[in-house]
Amino acid sequence: MRKVILIIFIGLLTLIAATAQTPKDANPADVSSLDAIMKAVYDVISGDAGKPRDWDRFRSLFIENARLIPVRKDAQTGAFSTKTYSVEEYVQRASPFMAKEGFFERESARRVEQYSHVAHVFSTYESRHSLSDKTPFARGINSFQLFYDGKRWWVVTIYWDAETPETPIPKQYLKNKN
Repeated sequence: MRKVILIIFIGLLTLIAATAQTPKDANPADVSSLDAIMKAVYDVISGDAGKPRDWDRFRSLFIENARLIPVRKDAQTGAFSTKTYSVEEYVQRASPFMAKEGFFERESARRVEQYSHVAHVFSTYESRHSLSDKTPFARGINSFQLFYDGKRWWVVTIYWDAETPETPIPKQYLKNKN
């Protein structure tokens, strides 16, 4: 009996390993340049309510152990803090919202600092529920840390803060500088 259970267990493990999702390779057009990876990030998260996002494409843009970090304000205390998500945690958190709400985020201005294989991009964003919305429901700044491995660009971190009445986006971040 033990032998049968062991054989079934090994068979199940083999089946699981054979059918496990392997990470999707990035489309070279998405990661060939700094501009391309920035466009791909905004493109993959944007879409109409109910439109499934291509989360495999999203995952393919990020280096292993990448992080997404929003700044949050506690409604009761007014204290600011951050919450760190892995790429998979972000996908799980964002999927229900994006299934229910239209969400289109676009870059409205950019500042880039780059040295060798490292780039920091301050990307001012505007978020809308529909492409036809005249005014955004949110604005803020995404701080991207990117890495170039000699073949492609990778997102290492996206750290962002939304504009509030108390913290308007400074004028210098409302226009491009590079």
